[in-house]
Amino acid sequence: MIATLQVQEPTDKPPDSSEVAHLQGVSKHFGEVRALHNVDFSVRPGELVALLGPNGAGKTTAVKLFLGLARPTAGKVRILGGNPVQSEVRMRIGAMMQVAKVPETLRVREHIDLFSSYYSKPLLLEETLIIAGLLEIKDRIFGELSGGQKQRLLFALAVCGDPDLLILDEPTVGLDVEARRLLWEQIRKLVSRGKTVLLTTHYLEEADSLADRVVVINHGEIIAEGTPAEIKSKITGRRIRCLTRLDISTLRSLPGVLDVQKDRDQFEIRVTEAEPVLRELLRRDSAVSGIEVTSAGLEEAFLALTQNNNGDSMPSGRN
Repeated sequence: MIATLQVQEPTDKPPDSSEVAHLQGVSKHFGEVRALHNVDFSVRPGELVALLGPNGAGKTTAVKLFLGLARPTAGKVRILGGNPVQSEVRMRIGAMMQVAKVPETLRVREHIDLFSSYYSKPLLLEETLIIAGLLEIKDRIFGELSGGQKQRLLFALAVCGDPDLLILDEPTVGLDVEARRLLWEQIRKLVSRGKTVLLTTHYLEEADSLADRVVVINHGEIIAEGTPAEIKSKITGRRIRCLTRLDISTLRSLPGVLDVQKDRDQFEIRVTEAEPVLRELLRRDSAVSGIEVTSAGLEEAFLALTQNNNGDSMPSGRN
């Protein structure tokens, strides 16, 4: 069972060796803007955690705190048992940020050679190229790469040092479907080798497919966490897609219907229980067709959690 974060005063407890990354009672303010408020959040060894939230929810602030690129207004940040600003800690972290700039005139292999030199025990160049799918374009100049190829190079720079903790901020933006799936496979392989991954993404399918645990943040506070299945279980109900002659107002008036959206020539109907609504649909429109019934997905759960949350309306407690 999952629940939401109960806001508590920060406690001064020793670092937990079972946690790779930990925010303890952390708040971060930018002037009058509250980016994070009294957040407790941890990532355990060997797991992939997806940090989800709408724009402005606090995801990037949390990532910057973990990387030592920002300091908390209150609370503590621990990474790999130390402080993220310590060089020995940074040597064990790889990061792929959503906004990054690298020299346009260096070749792919030159970028990787340069970044590898920052680490004491980096991966071999060829291994990094294979992981990122860049072997065939290793001699291409960065400025000549497509958007997806540039994204794969940034991923290569994040993994080339063979880090213990990999932080990926929107890693598949700009990738086509095939390239995204290939990158997912490489991320899974890294986790299978014992690496720990913190992922932020706007692709809910990505989080559902990859994450061991999902953490949802909104208005600077964690409002839910658990496995993808546990997060989805927060939202009861099912979806019906169909072609019908009934109009949207009639569909919304049917008993058991929670919401109706038009998607091109089909309707998508969110319901508490599918069977009674289907019977009523068939009674009112015998020509209804293209019926597809699915359970509520992570996207529905995410939207319901973030749109309905105002900071204090969710039940308290946390697993």
